Amino acid sequence: MISTERRERLRALLAGRRCIYPGSVYDALSARIAEDLGFEAGMLAGSIASLAVLGAPDLVVLTLPEFAEQARRICRAGTLPLIVDADHGYGNALNVRRTVEELELAGVAALTIEDTLLPLPFGAANRDSLISTAEAVGKMRAALAARRDPGLAIVGRTSALPFSGVEEAIVRAEAYEAAGVDALFFVGMKSRAQLDAIAPAVGLPIFLGSVGPELMDHGYLGSRGVRVCLQGHQPFLAAVRAVQDTLKALRDGASPAQIAGVASAELMKRVTREEDYRRWTGEFLGG
Repeated sequence: MISTERRERLRALLAGRRCIYPGSVYDALSARIAEDLGFEAGMLAGSIASLAVLGAPDLVVLTLPEFAEQARRICRAGTLPLIVDADHGYGNALNVRRTVEELELAGVAALTIEDTLLPLPFGAANRDSLISTAEAVGKMRAALAARRDPGLAIVGRTSALPFSGVEEAIVRAEAYEAAGVDALFFVGMKSRAQLDAIAPAVGLPIFLGSVGPELMDHGYLGSRGVRVCLQGHQPFLAAVRAVQDTLKALRDGASPAQIAGVASAELMKRVTREEDYRRWTGEFLGG
């Protein structure tokens, strides 16, 4: 199965000694572009899925079926192993089970479950709070119990570092590792000192997100057990800017011929796999 092969490729990356930067993708075409450019994995963030599907900010108003369907569209568009941000699992530990079932069927190679308190409770002063370690461990165990393909990687994600510091991040990481997750995701790491303190305390591959600039070094990250480091989601933001600028220029009176920076006909043929469709037309329609 294609999903199994993708999961095996991602597992091989996690078992290696290199750190990769996955391509931030949000739909079928962006995933194909990332694959064509040689990215070894793609990343679909919950925030970007919310923007792409709903045009809504990252407030967990996107539903699981909507997120899973977007992941499915991305997976069916090519063979890029897809990592997805499954947020808090869309509810409690029972909801996490359902989340894993749906995303596994969608074809993802790995998913993250986080320990942030989501969605924002009524009357909360801010979003910066965590569920208890015990509840988070229950979610990790539920995620592991729900998967049918052992090749699917379950990644325990903690936001403890920016909220509570290095010691709490290590405590939670050790608890999630003991629960059996396949990798650990630390959000908000800003310094090498933080990574140097955390890396020796864990025995699993590390994912990083929202990192500081001094951490963006492939060699250093690889030497500390980091196997996946997110670079942000500039592709979607760049696409929004391009659409804004193009529509504004046309609305202001520019002619279509004056618009610069549009995709060439050759690029569109490549990302839509036009040659495949031409071949299938001849093979199956006699055209």
